[in-house]
Amino acid sequence: MAKQKLPSSSEIVAFHDSCLAVPGWAKSGARKFAAGEWNAIEDNHRFNCLLWDEEDLARRKSVPDAEIAKNKRAIDGFNQKRNDATERIDEQLLAVLDAVTRMPRARLNSETAGAMTDRLSILSLKCCHMRRQTLRADVTEAHVQECAVKLARLTEQREDLAGCLGRLLAEASRGEAYFKVYRQFKMYNDPRLNPAVYGEK
Repeated sequence: MAKQKLPSSSEIVAFHDSCLAVPGWAKSGARKFAAGEWNAIEDNHRFNCLLWDEEDLARRKSVPDAEIAKNKRAIDGFNQKRNDATERIDEQLLAVLDAVTRMPRARLNSETAGAMTDRLSILSLKCCHMRRQTLRADVTEAHVQECAVKLARLTEQREDLAGCLGRLLAEASRGEAYFKVYRQFKMYNDPRLNPAVYGEK
């Protein structure tokens, strides 16, 4: 059996961008991967996209409060699913790494590969939406230039993070570093653990 290959950070970045290049991708429900780490990466990116849209809608001032309440509840739901998918990314990657012999002095990385992938997804969204601001024709040139500067900084941040993720995965595949699945335990989303919910009469 061929050894299972870890995704590279450049492949993850390219996948994020390819999804965002398709109008309505997140809401379409279209799936490229049925299982494994790429399925988890895809789910995480989808829920980040849906979360982004709801966050935009929740800032509206011209709609009834009931509409904003719907947005806030959707945000809670997508955020929980995004975190669940982040944990699944770690589970799947660690399953691939299970056959690797860890060196005695291997270092523990405090941030997981899943969390870094989640951050890359968010940065891809920031880059995409900031790029759109640089293409607007209904704003001042100063606005365009300001957004171009921000886009350059976001792009650099994403490149830096992708490099760090690539290094972690390479070191983990050699047994030089490792990470664990860190559970988020979003207590406010669990009615059994949120006193404002379980305390309701």
